[in-house]
Amino acid sequence: MNYILEICSNSTQSAVNAQEAGAKRVELCDNLWESGTTPSFGSIRQARALLNIGLFVLIRPRGGDFVYSDLEFEIIKEDIIACKELGVDGIVSGILNPDNTIDVARTKTLIELAHPLPFTFHRAFDVTPDLSQSLDTLISLGANRVLTSGGLDNAADAGEIIAKLHQQAAGRIGILPGGGIDEENIAKLLETGCTEFHLTGNALCQSPAPANALLLNGTADIPENDYLQSSVAKIQKVVQQLDARFG
Repeated sequence: MNYILEICSNSTQSAVNAQEAGAKRVELCDNLWESGTTPSFGSIRQARALLNIGLFVLIRPRGGDFVYSDLEFEIIKEDIIACKELGVDGIVSGILNPDNTIDVARTKTLIELAHPLPFTFHRAFDVTPDLSQSLDTLISLGANRVLTSGGLDNAADAGEIIAKLHQQAAGRIGILPGGGIDEENIAKLLETGCTEFHLTGNALCQSPAPANALLLNGTADIPENDYLQSSVAKIQKVVQQLDARFG
């Protein structure tokens, strides 16, 4: 049985590392400290030139909630068009209403705009009030997959929930477990029935530059000089476990 390991890559270098480690697909994004936003077109273009694995791109105009203004909606649409022109393999996005239910009309527009590229509805799904109902909505809209932690902080703690979503999907939409998964806990998800998995494989890279005296980020919670990057070694440990289970 084949599987797909998708790496949430916060830079083109992270995407290259994911490919080297044996991942089958990347979700390219930026600003993981804000749970991911749309990467620059330069990053997308370079990733497309350097990758021979699947390249999906996150389209999210800002951090925070998933309720977008008319202006933000136009930006999302323009970014999808640009990504198609850059030759990406898939789009990852999603929009909610103020009550956190899925914005059906706008999400339908995005899925149609992304066509013929596959469309993944991202973890906005996890904050919807009824995951089962939301899944049926996405199936009716024609989304190809949904990225989910089962509505919990860590997908590894939601194995039963994810397994139920997989059963409900019944092949009509892909269930992509993601959120807090790493080489230490992915084993908890290997019996859910899912064959696609999503993680960052990140390690903190220490800058050679001296520490900043100022809080340029405005908070001590975000490193000033150090940064996250997908680790070849960490991803390879996951690949080894998936090969053993599905190979």
